[in-house]
Amino acid sequence: VLQNLSQTPVLRELLKEAKMPGTTVKIESPELCMEPQLIKLDQPGPLTLAMHQFVTEMQETKKGVVTPKELFAQVCKKAIRFKGYQQQDSHELLRYLLDGMRAEE
Repeated sequence: VLQNLSQTPVLRELLKEAKMPGTTVKIESPELCMEPQLIKLDQPGPLTLAMHQFVTEMQETKKGVVTPKELFAQVCKKAIRFKGYQQQDSHELLRYLLDGMRAEE
C-alpha cells in the first residue's frame, strides 16, 4: 500500500505542497475527465507530515530500504488497532491512513 501511494503523482504533489500552509493547489486529472479543483491547504498535521517524509524518502533514497517508523507511529495514534504489530489487512491501513490525513485538513 505504501509503495503504491508513494508512486501516486497527485498525492506526491499534494504532500509536497502541504509543507507550505496557505497554498492553493490546482488538481487536474485529464484521465478522469474532471473539472480542475482548487484546494486551499492548511497547516499539515503530524500524520500528513510523516507521510510526506516517507514519500520523500521513497523517492530520493539511494540506500534501497526505507522504514516507515514515524508514519507507523502516527497511524497507531489515529488507529490504535495497528499497535502491537499484529497482522492487518492492507485496505484497512489505506483507509485509516487516508482518512487520518483528511481529518487533519
